[in-house]
Amino acid sequence: MLTVGKTISKEGAVIKQMLKDRILTDKERKNLSILEVIRKNGPISRTDISKITELNIVTVSNYVSHYIKKGLVVEGELDESTGGRKPVLVELNPKAGYIVGVGLNMLSMVAVLVDLEINVIAEIKRERLPENSEAVIHKMVDLAVEIIEKSEVDKEKIVGVGVGVPGIIDEKGRTIRWPQSLGEKDISVCLSIKDTFEKRLNIPTFVENDANAAVLGEKWLGLDRDVRHMLYMFSGVGTGVLINGEIYRGATGAAGELGISSIQAPKEDIAVMSSALGRWEMDLGMTARAKELIQQGSTSTLKDYVQGDASKITFREVVKGCKEKDALALRVVEERATMLGRKVAFLINLLNPEIVVIGGGIEDCGAPLLDAIKNTVKEWAVEEASSQVKIIPSAFGENAVALGVVGIVAREVFAQA
Repeated sequence: MLTVGKTISKEGAVIKQMLKDRILTDKERKNLSILEVIRKNGPISRTDISKITELNIVTVSNYVSHYIKKGLVVEGELDESTGGRKPVLVELNPKAGYIVGVGLNMLSMVAVLVDLEINVIAEIKRERLPENSEAVIHKMVDLAVEIIEKSEVDKEKIVGVGVGVPGIIDEKGRTIRWPQSLGEKDISVCLSIKDTFEKRLNIPTFVENDANAAVLGEKWLGLDRDVRHMLYMFSGVGTGVLINGEIYRGATGAAGELGISSIQAPKEDIAVMSSALGRWEMDLGMTARAKELIQQGSTSTLKDYVQGDASKITFREVVKGCKEKDALALRVVEERATMLGRKVAFLINLLNPEIVVIGGGIEDCGAPLLDAIKNTVKEWAVEEASSQVKIIPSAFGENAVALGVVGIVAREVFAQA
């Protein structure tokens, strides 16, 4: 068993306390704004930081001096001058701390260890267990242990761990409920994810819903800082919602669960409703649909990928078939993308986002999926909203959730600087 330090440090305890959904104080907002600009644009002068953040130069200089004393920021080379004294450039000290992120995806588990500039120091990917259970959580902890050992960084400098998992998480990260598709009973895991990680690693841990983590990761690590309203469609079963630059979790943390279901309703009614408001499978039902068409006599190279046994077809074979222009795979992808496009159109009409990111694994289907979604949105969404929105694939693919929770922890570290 790996133990990182004998106790969680005082600074770590502060971060742990702040790893929750709350309104930032004025000081925290300034910390986050200044350090985010330094991280994305450094080396940079204090004057340019002032221009970008719209904070006065005296405030910026005072904050930057404090960061330098803490070792979070370092001074570097001199900038070119248009006259007079050359300004000193500052940049983030990436080795001031490290963050671990562990994300659970449709087919895999991903762990990353990054420095404060979000440079990936180590990365591990493993196939996930095929069920939602406590065993999955323990495997994720094992992955965190493995990546810390692999990275060989100073373990005392690991300031936090982020964990991204699907489902509805209580506000303390203690329990999780996985909503099931097609009227099946939801699965509740009473194991405390947060406590399990902290007991094993002795590092402050924050647990976040996968779609929420992914939407913040795309915004904070990839997209322009001016983007304020965004949706992340996580394999069509969950939605990360960014409003005014912040994750929207709802009153009890259940916002973004895309679809309704009832264990009392007849299976036939739920199946009919699944094309509209019903809950879907993680792959939008592509695998099941491909198997159904093959069983009905349709020919496809997907069977060749599994030595003729159609029952062994998985989403990986559907993606491969799509990329190799298999007619059945393309039909399935376009059919399910059209269904998803209607849900996206509904959400665009409701929330009027600037960007909709398609991720969670389904984006691997490429242009056939994206084009069908875009065409459907154009048909079903109101013109005022659909003409302005950008629909793009996830920039981080399988790493989106792991990097997203890393971003959440980093934001809290910066806010408390």
